[in-house]
Parts: sequence; C-alpha cells; structure tokens
Amino acid sequence: MMKHEFTALDISVNNFLSWIFDVEIHLEAMNLGETIKEENNVYLQDHIKAMIFICHHFHEGLKVEYLTVKDPLVLWKILKGRYGN
Repeated sequence: MMKHEFTALDISVNNFLSWIFDVEIHLEAMNLGETIKEENNVYLQDHIKAMIFICHHFHEGLKVEYLTVKDPLVLWKILKGRYGN
C-alpha cells in the first residue's frame, strides 16, 4: 500500500485548494502534468497512472462517487467545477 504523499481530499472538501495545489505539483514532478491539461497527447498508461495517483489521494467516500470517471482531465474538470468555486 502506498503512503499518502499529502493529505487526501476530505469528503467535506474543506481542503480542496491545498489538495489541488499538491496534486498539480506531484503530477508535474512525475511527468504526468499534461494529463490534466486540455488537448494533451498523453499515452494511455500515463492517464491510468494519473488516475491512480489522484484517486489514491481521495477520501473513500469520494472514490465511490467518482468511480466511473476514467479520464484524469474529465475528473479534474468535475472537481474544479464542483469544489473550486
């Protein structure tokens, strides 16, 4: 089991701003930053790695809620639209 590199996104999403900042930095450090940007040409394996990383840093309740989302960019847009305001 991987250890969280930072605090998981809480189900109350009170920590959304710090969480999204941490995720962006970590994805960039892992050369996966393009997976959450428009019009990317990223390999399928990188999309999968990004989804694993993002979901690994979710509260269990959020994992269930977004279980059907398979694309990191789509998930990123949903989260920003829902919690980023």
